[in-house]
Amino acid sequence: MKKLLISLYNQAVQINQQNILDLVKKQSNAEVLDLGCGDGQFSLAIAKKIQIKKIHGVDFSDYHLKKAQKAGLKTTKANLNCKLPFSDCSFDIIIANQVIEHLADIDLFLTEIFRILKRGGQAIIATENGSSWINIIAAIFGWQIFSLTNISAKEIGIGNPLALHKGEKILHSTWTHKTIFNFRGFKEIFPLYGFEVKKIVGAGYFPLPAQVGKLDPRHAHFLAVEVVKS
Repeated sequence: MKKLLISLYNQAVQINQQNILDLVKKQSNAEVLDLGCGDGQFSLAIAKKIQIKKIHGVDFSDYHLKKAQKAGLKTTKANLNCKLPFSDCSFDIIIANQVIEHLADIDLFLTEIFRILKRGGQAIIATENGSSWINIIAAIFGWQIFSLTNISAKEIGIGNPLALHKGEKILHSTWTHKTIFNFRGFKEIFPLYGFEVKKIVGAGYFPLPAQVGKLDPRHAHFLAVEVVKS
């Protein structure tokens, strides 16, 4: 069972990344920022899709920033729970994949994205979905939902016997999950900050193949939203 979950989860991660690439607009000479860029490999895929040579990346991990810089990103170290070190209206496109669920101050995060995004600019934000079927089933059993089993830096898998990395330790306290959106909450929060929601797509549909999530994003495991600064 655990091997099946891991396989389906990995498929869902890949489809979620493809969803982001499908949503991002081709725009030559665009200023693009990847928030939570990690080692920069997915950032490079974004740059290739947009057809730009330079992409900015932000992360809090020195280890990842070194890798991202070596990969060719223009890197900045920043805590995404704080104001971002960029001027108003700096970027045409902003990506934040699997970041928002780790943050304590979502209000500031979305306010800052709006501030540094150019008028008419595009932001794509992806996260896990508390309404996914696998999370709903876990809740019915009285278990911690899969998307919230890493709530403590002490140990992963609290409250869920099938958690993918149960018993392991989180390498950094900032990697714990703070907020998990359900589909409707994820859809309704962005207009509060001035964004226009264009599209929401899904990936992952345990125990069915991950691509089924595209057909029913309300119950997919990952959600990716495209919003525009109106």
